[in-house]
Formats: sequence, structure tokens, C-alpha cells
Amino acid sequence: MKIAENVFGYRTAIANIAYIAGLGPKKEDWVLIDTGIPYSASFILKNTKQLFNEKKPLAIILTHTHFDHIGALQTLVNKWNVPVYVHEKEIPYLESKKKYPKPTPLKEKGMMSFLSPFYPRDGIDFHSKIKPISREDSLPFLTDWKWIHTPGHTDGHISLFREKDRLLLAGDALITVKQESLFAVLTQKKEIHGPPAYFTPDVETSFTSIEMLYALDPQILYTGHGGPMYGKGIRKEISQLLYQHTEEKVIKGV
Repeated sequence: MKIAENVFGYRTAIANIAYIAGLGPKKEDWVLIDTGIPYSASFILKNTKQLFNEKKPLAIILTHTHFDHIGALQTLVNKWNVPVYVHEKEIPYLESKKKYPKPTPLKEKGMMSFLSPFYPRDGIDFHSKIKPISREDSLPFLTDWKWIHTPGHTDGHISLFREKDRLLLAGDALITVKQESLFAVLTQKKEIHGPPAYFTPDVETSFTSIEMLYALDPQILYTGHGGPMYGKGIRKEISQLLYQHTEEKVIKGV
């Protein structure tokens, strides 16, 4: 589906990917953001062919390296032979040198939370064509965009922002569905939430990241889970989310 000018989205079961098109001198190039759940490569390739015929992307950019965002990575890199850009703090997880912390299924109740101990926590032993994102100019082909380090959900999580239409690709820094709930995932009810609680070890840092995204005043929001959102309601819902978190801290005496 079209999210905004030259930006398209595609849902792989429980996780979204995004395409940024209109790049390069002739505005014919594109990049892929995240690679969906395991075994989604054939669906992504079919969708990509519909959008771009046989033209391969300039690169793949990963918001982070949880299993539902790198599922088709190895297959797509083997097919396209393109570089993979990922924040330097995510690389040890991608290369299977580190495992993500164990999930916390009771932090926020729901069927997806209860299933989280069965989700993979390790990487895919991926080493080829990795390009670390560490400097402001790390993504030279995204001239109209800036990347933002938004840790908390993971150490090296990033989000992408386009100033001209205030479009935010937030990854899992915040999401537009209650991902802990199977019912919400199935119905795709749109409402802004923090990152999936069962896989977010540093909640306070994640809300610091959400505050940074709130300050950008996004008018178009597309995230790693849930549908796109538009307009002033985005700022209102993020504000409510931040307020609720502050209230919970007061109640707990934190």
C-alpha cells in the first residue's frame, strides 16, 4: 500500500516492511526497510517485482535485528547482492555474537506476550555486506531523510524521518497496534503504543526515544507493527502515551 509520496508499505503477517522509492539522480532507485518475518522472502520478492519490476534496491536498511525484522534478510541479500545498513550496536546481535535478553511475558498480558518465550532471540549469523550506521552521513542515498537513534526496544534501534511531509518510519520505537494482544494483531485496530513490552528490556530509555519522536511532530506515521496513521491525532495519541507512562511511574513511586 502507498503510505506517502514514494513510500510504500507491506505487511508480512505480524511485522511491516517499507519501501522508499524515488531515489538517485533519475529518481528510479529505492531501498528496503526491514525484511519481515522468517519465510517471507518469496512474498516480498513478488511484491517488490510488482513495484519495481526487476530493479534491485540500492540497499537494505534495518531498524533493528529482532527475528520478525530480519526474517528474509539472507535470502534477499543472496538474490540482490546489496549492502545491509544497520546501527553499529545491532551488529553483534545480527552476527549471533550476542543474544537479546529473555522476554518478559508478564510485563503486559496478552496471547502474543505469553507466546514470546518461543520467539527466537539470537541472530542469523549474518556477516556479509554489513555497513554500520554510526554517523550522520551513514545513509548518503537518503538525502531527504535523517535517521534517529531510538534505543530502548533494542540497543541500536533506529527510526527514519522525512522533514518535508513529517513522515516518520518508527520501526518498533512506537507502534500503532497493541502487539501484546492476539485479538488486536488480528483486527489491526489502530492505536499508538510503546514498543512490544515482552521484547523491550529498557522501558525508560524507550520512552526517552518516544519523547524524541514526539518532538518531531510527525504527521504521517508508519511503524513495524500496525497500520499507517495520519494527521494531528498522531501527536495527541503519543502525548497520551507519554502522560500515561508518567502517571504509572508516579503510582509506583518511581
